[in-house]
Amino acid sequence: MRLTRALFLTLCSAALLATLTLTAQGPPGAGKGKAKGKGPPGANHPERIQVLIITGQNPHDWRATTPSMRKTLDDTEKFETRVVEEFRGSGPEILAPYDVVIVNYYDGTNPKNRWGERAETALSDFVRSGKGLVLYHLSLGAFDGWTDYEKMSGGNWRPNQGHHSPQHDYALDIKDPNHPIMNGFKTPLMIKNDELFANLRWQPEGSYHVLATAYDDHSRYGAQDKQTKVGAGTDEPILWTTEFGKGRVFNIALGHGPEDTENPEFKAIFARGVEWATTGKVTIPVPPEMAK
Repeated sequence: MRLTRALFLTLCSAALLATLTLTAQGPPGAGKGKAKGKGPPGANHPERIQVLIITGQNPHDWRATTPSMRKTLDDTEKFETRVVEEFRGSGPEILAPYDVVIVNYYDGTNPKNRWGERAETALSDFVRSGKGLVLYHLSLGAFDGWTDYEKMSGGNWRPNQGHHSPQHDYALDIKDPNHPIMNGFKTPLMIKNDELFANLRWQPEGSYHVLATAYDDHSRYGAQDKQTKVGAGTDEPILWTTEFGKGRVFNIALGHGPEDTENPEFKAIFARGVEWATTGKVTIPVPPEMAK
């Protein structure tokens, strides 16, 4: 029998759903005796926020950053997190049990790494319906030309529009201290040895809301960087939000590698951002050493 592309994608989606179901069920007896609720079949904590991390392709160390972020969330005891490493050809049935999706994926402008129309529409519809989305670090550079994704992200790393100087310590200046994610943090917060994304391609002003910025010192760039830089430096958005339909999106440019996702500042901001994207509120406390 000749395996058509449509049949192949259908089989992939079915296999993915089965895999997520088995993963959710955990060891024998897991989830038994618990009240029925939301979440994937066999969810151990259906009362918690159900999180799906989509990953599997990224020149950054996704195999290390993904479990780091998963542990950060699950340790709060407010989230139950699962991971899918192959989302191509998926559909709304994969996303339906979840409250929020985190993207740790970069297609590298390779058409073979795109998820496909069905999967991409599923994510757009998921957020549009009122669910949450978190776009992490290089996922802000993914899916060039996918209009909905670019609207959800608000700012994107694109060819010859997006760069960073060598990793270094820098001050994160909070621009909206009253936003639920940032409320209670002192400013500035010191970020340790991370990348500072700059010169992104932005959606029209007013379509995104900046929570925090950092100063991009142009003297840190070498001669090999050819992108236009005006003046001694610029304040660059590092944390921002957008709205898409009824859904909320938290965009976080921090967290280059696993050592960065383990920084206390990243962990605190990230967990609060995921909660906000899901509920519009934040109950996770600011760590005392970061509180104003």
